[in-house]
Amino acid sequence: MQRPIVLLCLPALLFRMAAGQSFALETMDGLRTNKVAAEAAVHKGKKGIRVTEAAGVNNASEDRMLLLPVKDFENGTIEAEIGGEPGPGAAQGARGFVGIAFRVGDNATKFDAFYLRPTNGRADDQVRRNHSVQYVSHPDWPWMRLRKEEPEKYESYVDLLPGEWTRVRVEVDGAKARLFVHENAQPTLIVNDLKQGAWKGQVGLWIGPGTIGHFRNVKVTKK
Repeated sequence: MQRPIVLLCLPALLFRMAAGQSFALETMDGLRTNKVAAEAAVHKGKKGIRVTEAAGVNNASEDRMLLLPVKDFENGTIEAEIGGEPGPGAAQGARGFVGIAFRVGDNATKFDAFYLRPTNGRADDQVRRNHSVQYVSHPDWPWMRLRKEEPEKYESYVDLLPGEWTRVRVEVDGAKARLFVHENAQPTLIVNDLKQGAWKGQVGLWIGPGTIGHFRNVKVTKK
């Protein structure tokens, strides 16, 4: 009598696991800030969360992020709508840096991330366009070290506009990860050697210095 019940329940359990966790991000419920200020906001007619740099944060800090209530992400997919643009008074080099951090450590200083540089997407300088998206691994592999030691390997081009909602998908599998932008079938950036290997951590919504970031409709599916 018990065996048929187990067989009937298993597909439903597998469906729930595959469905993942979805976060509409219309309120701050369950979210935790790390060196950022965040609030619910409407951006270009869509509800989401507005994220900016917290007051007094060192410009050299790279761990500015809003943390989701996801504690043990190792492999799987992270999907989101994100947008970034330089804020008022931002430095000349500000690009509206905005992205997704994964396998984030407890204190948020250790993580891997893919991020966009929206103002580079349609720049007149082709070299700058080639730096539209970036992979980083903190604390040991910031963008400047990666560009210096292995130029072009961890950056790529994609068409972007500052402040526009942009769909992104991050696929993580062991020491490999791929970034998809605009629902394109092919990845924009492929990384086959994640610098910190495979381990479990949190998921963060990341911004760089001088950025006004917007995030909505995040879905995390663990593999």
